[in-house]
Amino acid sequence: MTSTPEQAEKPSGGSSRAGRNLPAAIGVGCALGALLIAVLLLVPDGWYGVVSIALAIATWEVAKRLRDGGFAVPVIPLLAGGQAMIWLSWPFGLTGTYVAMAATILVMMVWKLFAQGLSEAPVNYLRDLSVAILVLAWLPMLATFGAYLVRQDQGAFRVFTLVIVVVCSDVGGYAAGVLFGKHPMAPAISPKKSWEGLGGSLVVGTLGALGCALWILDTPHWWIGFVLGPLLVVVATTGDLVESQIKRDLGIKDMGTLLPGHGGIMDRLDSLLPSAFITWAVLAWLL
Repeated sequence: MTSTPEQAEKPSGGSSRAGRNLPAAIGVGCALGALLIAVLLLVPDGWYGVVSIALAIATWEVAKRLRDGGFAVPVIPLLAGGQAMIWLSWPFGLTGTYVAMAATILVMMVWKLFAQGLSEAPVNYLRDLSVAILVLAWLPMLATFGAYLVRQDQGAFRVFTLVIVVVCSDVGGYAAGVLFGKHPMAPAISPKKSWEGLGGSLVVGTLGALGCALWILDTPHWWIGFVLGPLLVVVATTGDLVESQIKRDLGIKDMGTLLPGHGGIMDRLDSLLPSAFITWAVLAWLL
């Protein structure tokens, strides 16, 4: 879960002051970073495969948690429709994604209508269908922008920019929150996050975006970093808070347990997904 940092807590076991198992988190983070670098440098189009696998796992995690919480979301249409949304953007661009999303919504409407058979009326039809459409927009729709980045000019470098700025925001915020965090930012949603952490995220995230504009995207418009950096920090933080509130509603700590020190795949994507859309939009507009 990329996030602004957290207020200092008393360590317990292998956990850091911010509540993470820091050695495990660092190890997993380095492994994921190495995979990202290898794919983007050696086989850039393989990024689609990475995103599609991550999305499938994240969708499964979210759907399972929702079903455990009493929301009967249609898992098979969500999984199949999410994959169609990503892969159809390869040959058809975002138009393919929009068509796949519309088709998936129609399938889910019919799926939920007759899931209990023809002799019984659906239960909580509107509620469950609404939640399923939210998941479709939250995960595969936003993930498609992250995958589609690689199909643009300097695509691999645009993906690097997305990841580097969000990681810089996370690291800067984590450090500032642990060292200086005293004023909770949104205690009713995520009590560990502080305004001091947000300040650290803004400083380090903006510096990361400026560095990406100068040395990775290699553009004379260096000021793009001052546009992209603060935007991504705010959006990444908001994305993390959105997932925190959803988990709070469901009464859970993490969406999954696949990644030691991080939780599930979705707990790593909560900030990256909305940030992928903002990165696509800003770079498509300014580059």
